[in-house]
Amino acid sequence: MAKRIGVVGAGAMGGGIAQVVAQAGFIVINTDANEAVLQTAKVAVRKGMDKLIARGRKTEEEAADIISRISYETSMTGLADCDIVIEAVPEKLELKKQIFKELDQIVQKDALLATNTSALSISAISANMKNPERCVGMHFFFPAPIMKLVEIIQGCRTTDDAAKRAAAFARELGKTPAMAPELPGFLVNRMLVPMQNEAAYLVMEGADPIDVDNAMKLACNHPMGPLELTDFVGVDIMYNTMLALYESYRDSKYRPCPLLANMVAAGLLGRKTGKGFYDYNK
Repeated sequence: MAKRIGVVGAGAMGGGIAQVVAQAGFIVINTDANEAVLQTAKVAVRKGMDKLIARGRKTEEEAADIISRISYETSMTGLADCDIVIEAVPEKLELKKQIFKELDQIVQKDALLATNTSALSISAISANMKNPERCVGMHFFFPAPIMKLVEIIQGCRTTDDAAKRAAAFARELGKTPAMAPELPGFLVNRMLVPMQNEAAYLVMEGADPIDVDNAMKLACNHPMGPLELTDFVGVDIMYNTMLALYESYRDSKYRPCPLLANMVAAGLLGRKTGKGFYDYNK
């Protein structure tokens, strides 16, 4: 059982993954070059623990113990003794390639290096590594402390052993691993994002967002409607993901809805801007 885990990136995903790992009993080092982001991550974990305490799922002592297992650093050099390192920085290929090149030189040779990418090629991310066989995709879903699935993706040079280690670690975290092909969208986004896109087309063609969402919630038992989900994740993120799928497959079924492009241009990005398919300022 791995004892020390590194998480590179302390944003919404990285900070959430660090919390998940600490809750599973591991020592966690969460790094980010931005000190302000680290401070925000600390506050987010504290709020997460407070919610669990309020719901009776954790005691004050248990929450304090979980928080004590997470340390925050601005440098990756402290990850040298980690058994597993999970990268969770923004979806920029060159940034991820540089991070993995550095990690390859910092951490011990038998350490597993995982990327939380939701769309990028594992093979491309590991291209500059001397030991690309230990690089694997571990795609967590937002919010990481709640969502149970982790997609496991092998690059062209990722060994079967590395993929098995990643899947076993996901189970140790209380997650369910699902093996996904190294193709844009992996499993979930390839199915889910086109549904969100089709929902946007329905609105563009005159349907009420409430009716569209209720159709999926009441007929298919989805906890959130596709438009609610788009607002929650971010209209811009959903649009860029759809655009990436279309550019990769060149299949018309992945063509982004024009309404999404117009909403992004207008700054109607969902919950984070106060308005998307719904108005959150009311």
